Amino acid sequence: MNSSSMLNWQDGQPFSIRFSDVYFSNDSGLEEKRHVFLQGNRLPERFTSLSSGESFAIGETGFGTGLNFLCAWQLFDKVAPSNSSLDFFSVEKYPLDEKELTEVLALWPTLRQYAEELLARWRRRVPGWNRWCFAGGKIRLTLVIGDVTDALNEICGGIDAWFLDGFSPARNPEMWTLPVFENIVRISQPGASFATYTCAGWVRRGLEQAGFQVSKSPGFGRKREMLHGHLPGSPPVRTPVTKAIVIGGGVAGCAVASALAMRGVSVTLIESAPVLAAAASGNPRGVLHVRLSAGMNPLHRFVLAAYGHALALLDEKLPIDGVVRAECGELQLAFSEHEAKRIDRLAALDWPAHVLRRVDAAEASQLAGIELAHGGLWFPAGGWLVPPQMCAALATNSAIEQRTGYRAESLTAVKSGWRVEGKDECQQTCSDEAQVVVVCTGYQVKSFAPLSHLPLTSVRGQITLLPVSPHSKNLRTIVSANGYLAPSAGELHMLGATHGFNDEAVDLRASDHAENLSKLADISPALAKLMNIDTLDVGQLNGRASVRASVPGAMPLVGEILPGLYTSLGHGTRGLITAGLSGELIAASVCGQLLPLPLAVVNALTTERGLV
Repeated sequence: MNSSSMLNWQDGQPFSIRFSDVYFSNDSGLEEKRHVFLQGNRLPERFTSLSSGESFAIGETGFGTGLNFLCAWQLFDKVAPSNSSLDFFSVEKYPLDEKELTEVLALWPTLRQYAEELLARWRRRVPGWNRWCFAGGKIRLTLVIGDVTDALNEICGGIDAWFLDGFSPARNPEMWTLPVFENIVRISQPGASFATYTCAGWVRRGLEQAGFQVSKSPGFGRKREMLHGHLPGSPPVRTPVTKAIVIGGGVAGCAVASALAMRGVSVTLIESAPVLAAAASGNPRGVLHVRLSAGMNPLHRFVLAAYGHALALLDEKLPIDGVVRAECGELQLAFSEHEAKRIDRLAALDWPAHVLRRVDAAEASQLAGIELAHGGLWFPAGGWLVPPQMCAALATNSAIEQRTGYRAESLTAVKSGWRVEGKDECQQTCSDEAQVVVVCTGYQVKSFAPLSHLPLTSVRGQITLLPVSPHSKNLRTIVSANGYLAPSAGELHMLGATHGFNDEAVDLRASDHAENLSKLADISPALAKLMNIDTLDVGQLNGRASVRASVPGAMPLVGEILPGLYTSLGHGTRGLITAGLSGELIAASVCGQLLPLPLAVVNALTTERGLV
């Protein structure tokens, strides 16, 4: 999973040792990209002619240095209407590392402002699917780090223009096969175009066989000719969604509202409590805990993609300051035989070090600042944040109207979409209508008749706020075993958490504090002994209890349940990670745009469980 790019430099230009080929023309890489891909797909005039609220989608085979993406972004920024948006989908099997990408993009000072934003996201890349938003959501990059055939098989959405930019067909033939071309046609809009620098006869014949009408035109520099072409037909015209209602003001609801608002949709965000983040999203701190397995089933593919997305989203919305967010890293300990086997299998996949790596007990202790009996996995980007602050940051958009103290009581399908009826903070009956409604209420969703069949179960969880001690104050990272312990903030550690099914009470319980304290022995037997946890008066400890929703199989319920009626539910303890990408998925679906996840994952989130 951690494939080296094998970059070298020759005469001041980047060169791929793996493919024995240059990344771009020695004459002028920037002008080559503009000539071949921007002009070859007639993008200046196509961007200019976009209508209000319209989005355009570009597909690319071979992300390479990202130069094509930056050129397209710069052009879109210059000529496209201000309320239009661009999706850019690309696949790259051998991504450059941060140092390499920084050095290459430094060659193009005119693209510096765009390159700096890309580089800021680049450190959040994960194997598989990545979705990053730029320019307030106007530009969306979906980067798949993996095999081109696999990626094209799983893309959801219609592409308007293709940049065919793998290395030379003779040196990288797997990028230029008929199955690749047929997949490109399958996922393209009618009328979609392509452009490529190559003029190889077998490439031209393959593209024609797949369905493109192919032409030759003058190439760039020393390349005499290049290929370009299009599919017959015209893309369908969609009726834009202009208004949506989101029910639930926790992290899931705020993430959906934010993603819709970034697309110009007017959002009414309804929350029954007087403030946002009043229920399960109201804990004083929450940890970014990403649990994976070596099998990488749809759940774990989703969690991994959501982890990379969440880190990039937080960088934008909630910068690291040590007060509302800290990137202290997380250690997942091999404290049991079962966990040791999971960790060994996962670590054997050779992950990029910026995502995770295996550490022994000695290194784990050094990273944590306390004595640990076990090694495990080190997630350097792990950390904690204040969930209510995250909700506030997500909901801060002029297109979002916050209506707190509004208890939604019924959902009814109407001609214009859906009607929500309930009572406001003064107990006055009120109703709202919108083309789209997204329900993010947690386990209470069953009170709505159209959603009463959903298999959600209430799960009560309690955290313990543990006073710092002379022995625990050195803790620098989150440490997870059967429970988790976070570094101190305000002289208090957060220790958690209990899980009680079918329990909706939120009273603080001494027995739950005792259960949390017992987990400290799995985390650090030495620290548990030094802190004399057996002698602590659990009745005097503070904490917080809240109720989340659980679903069978642990995969959240995210997507369209009935026409115009969506859910983002059942995130459980992963909500801080999974809510953001879930909101992005729903917003892209609502607006008819490129989806940020592979088809297998999208299906697993809803349709595979017979919920639609």
